[in-house]
Amino acid sequence: MAALPLSVRVRPFIEVNERCAASHLTAVELFALPQRRQNEALEAYHLIRPEGAAYLARPYVIVHRMRLFEDEVMMMNGLPVTTPERTWLDMAEFLSLDEVVAMGDSCVRVPRQEFEGRDVPLCSIADLQRMIDRHKGKRGLRRAKEALELVRVGSDSPQETLLRLAIIRSGLPEPELNVPIITDDGIRQHQPDLSYRKYRIGIEYEGEHHGDDQQIVRDIARSERYAALGWTEVRISKRHMVNDAKPAAAKVLVALARAGWRRNG
Repeated sequence: MAALPLSVRVRPFIEVNERCAASHLTAVELFALPQRRQNEALEAYHLIRPEGAAYLARPYVIVHRMRLFEDEVMMMNGLPVTTPERTWLDMAEFLSLDEVVAMGDSCVRVPRQEFEGRDVPLCSIADLQRMIDRHKGKRGLRRAKEALELVRVGSDSPQETLLRLAIIRSGLPEPELNVPIITDDGIRQHQPDLSYRKYRIGIEYEGEHHGDDQQIVRDIARSERYAALGWTEVRISKRHMVNDAKPAAAKVLVALARAGWRRNG
């Protein structure tokens, strides 16, 4: 059973119950949004059921009874699922602030057609705001409001989001996200994960795949391009993300200081 796609596994629990939709962690997984894995003794599917609907109790199903508008449910391969923006708001009750921001960033990011088969975001920042405005008094609303202030378009991974948040909290200027370097002749060059164009600094987060031989070759070439362009490259890895990513923020501070940035300056 576990080998089957999630949409196939959850479908029978929804099809036999009118006015239900996959929600919460189940919707998060269907949309491939970042999440903190929860260890559950038995795999459970999360369904949302509007207030006023008949009580539903079934094994392997966690039912959330709450206010639900028709436009907060969409069809995914014939399966009703809460929309990305509604899923984001529902999850705000259960996640940390940084996790809610990372999920929001993932919702509004512009995907790359060549890698993901789509180039349209799951939703917009305005959509997230609309959910907040619509559901007054909902649990997690305060955290969602705080998170929305920090959501940005351009972050390509939860690690990039966490790095950006750590940089901001350390008192450093907020970096731009995935903005290409354009040289004086108008040619589009490399696109850093995070950057400070004014100080010619590019910040790269290197995930686990950067230990691959081919990736190492690409990383060396990238570093050479940085040098040729007269930019400083700051490379961040998992080991810099410990202790609330303070080591990562410290590396960025050094680069900024060398480039002439001064705190309160």
